[in-house]
Amino acid sequence: MATNSVAADLHKETTWSIVLSVLIMIAGFLAIALPYIAGIAFTLVVGWMLIFSGVLHIAYAFRSERAAGEVIWQVLLGLVYGFIGAYILMHPVAGLVGLTVAIAVYLIVEAIIELVLAYQLRPARGSGWLIFDSIVTFILAVMIWSMWPSSATWVVGLLVGVSMLFSGLSRLMLSLSVRRITAAA
Repeated sequence: MATNSVAADLHKETTWSIVLSVLIMIAGFLAIALPYIAGIAFTLVVGWMLIFSGVLHIAYAFRSERAAGEVIWQVLLGLVYGFIGAYILMHPVAGLVGLTVAIAVYLIVEAIIELVLAYQLRPARGSGWLIFDSIVTFILAVMIWSMWPSSATWVVGLLVGVSMLFSGLSRLMLSLSVRRITAAA
């Protein structure tokens, strides 16, 4: 009797997980199809996250017993977070352009780090894949940087969309696997 209850619960939960997976994949497709809108939406989310982080920094500054200097630095840090977040909310296109530059810089740094790691691991099997990844990552960074600022209209939204698509697909495959395992048991 308890086994049927557990199987029913797992079936119900995997159903919700499958529905969520499909919705995430649809959102990913929409973000890929409308990268500028998705980029602006993501930029606004980042703006709100910065404001929320700023409020938390200020609250944390006064939460525990600290030296006055530490409180001042935490408050200043919170104000900077809040100011940048508010600026992004008031100027989302400028925020999107800034995020695009940050992504290009991040990809360049990632490519360099992967190349160094590949060099350190070069006698190991599969280290060539790190070199390949480094080259592809560097090419992406150069593409984004060379087309900047026009790349701001598609980079963030496209990357978020691809990420959502693959996250939804991974979740869907895991949910279907759990469902198959429970059906076989």
